[in-house]
Amino acid sequence: MDRKTVRHFRDTDLAVLIESARHRRTELLTPFHSYLQACFLNGCTDASRLFREVHERGFGGTVQTVRRYVATLRDSTAIPAPAPIPSPRAITSWIMRRCESLSEDDKVRLSEVCLALACPNIARARELAQQFIALVRDRTGHLLPDWISEVERDAPQPIRGFARFMRFDIDAVTAGLTLQRSSGVVEEHVNRVTTIKRQMYGRASFRVLRARILIQP
Repeated sequence: MDRKTVRHFRDTDLAVLIESARHRRTELLTPFHSYLQACFLNGCTDASRLFREVHERGFGGTVQTVRRYVATLRDSTAIPAPAPIPSPRAITSWIMRRCESLSEDDKVRLSEVCLALACPNIARARELAQQFIALVRDRTGHLLPDWISEVERDAPQPIRGFARFMRFDIDAVTAGLTLQRSSGVVEEHVNRVTTIKRQMYGRASFRVLRARILIQP
């Protein structure tokens, strides 16, 4: 045991140590509160059975911890479990998609995320993202300087950084948002060649590599 740990136990009051240990055990059960509450509302009130179920789902505490929590469910003193926060990928998907393509449930959950995280930047980020997506879809690159100016005025920091880097090559970005031509086909061939090279690395000669690249997929 580390010397600092021993010193901590020596210098801390016993009641504080017991309360700290009880708090740590309770924290282990926190991720399972939603599941336990749902099971309890569906009629499963047996603490031993609930312990076995959460143990199979990764709970590393004791049955006594589950019994104490189930007791709070019985006397209605348990704090309602908060709704799980969606993953960053899901939130990004809601921000980037068209408003009309979002279901009513997605709209509600996005609003809940803004409230739960107390982050008004999410709403502003979605507004700016939708404006930029419109530039890409409608090929209105001439509006890009106006969008960058708006971003630099009051956008969240990551979006300001994105706009700042676009200023370094503004002509190329504007052309990409205006012209119908793109380097997508070239990038596709580059990715294909790279994939073939990685599959054959150290296993075949240049002749075989050349043959595989020239063969039409």
